[in-house]
Amino acid sequence: MSSLSLAVRDSATMLRRNLLHARRYPSLTLNLLLTPIMLLLLFVYIFGDVMSAGIGGGDRSDYIAYLVPGLLLMTIGSTTIGTAVSVSNDMTEGIIARFRTMAIHRGSVLIGHVIGSVLQSIASVVLVGAVGVAIGFRSTDATALEWLAAFGLLVLFALAFTWIAVGMGLISPNAEAASNNALPMILLPLLSSAFVPVEGMPGWFQPIAEYQPFTPAIETLRGLLLGSEIGHNGWLAVAWCVGLAVLGYFWSASKFNSDPK
Repeated sequence: MSSLSLAVRDSATMLRRNLLHARRYPSLTLNLLLTPIMLLLLFVYIFGDVMSAGIGGGDRSDYIAYLVPGLLLMTIGSTTIGTAVSVSNDMTEGIIARFRTMAIHRGSVLIGHVIGSVLQSIASVVLVGAVGVAIGFRSTDATALEWLAAFGLLVLFALAFTWIAVGMGLISPNAEAASNNALPMILLPLLSSAFVPVEGMPGWFQPIAEYQPFTPAIETLRGLLLGSEIGHNGWLAVAWCVGLAVLGYFWSASKFNSDPK
């Protein structure tokens, strides 16, 4: 069997393993998924009218349209925390040490985690998007090409943050530490343009919201789905995703391939 065939076979086996774990122990994924759903319902039904007036909208439906794209990307950040915890569990419970002694492709363990997490992230995005549609979100002006670009951005964003989460799981001594290390995945969207425009924030805080990966990705997704101006945010979002994916990959590979202490 060629090296490529071996890698594909073993990666598919590890993917199946991780998907089975997610199916048998869904509580972590569901708990992380509840955060963006609860925030969506809270901001729409409690603060919706006030927030809509704050962004210059006419009624609550304007704020729903503004809010949903940011919550979709926040969903990806929340879901990848489960990846960090899962990788940390594998490292601390001894299964990785067992895999190291077996005749399997070494990188297949991480590839299985990454592909499984990306699939779970997209499934979570679909569920949160369905809730958004149920409460009034509409994207009637987006073309088929814009929908395809939006989907591609979500997959690329999920891939980038999944590799970062894998690295966080590898450096964590236990599952609790992995969850804490991955907390910025949830905090960064709260400090972005997901809930209010950057220009409406205090002047000293605007650079924090603007120069981070979530804001350009949110503005790009918002532009694709709602027809608003994207400007330079498109290439910034892609640059952030590619940069984080490359950084996460080499960081994770380096930690995973280093000799265990």
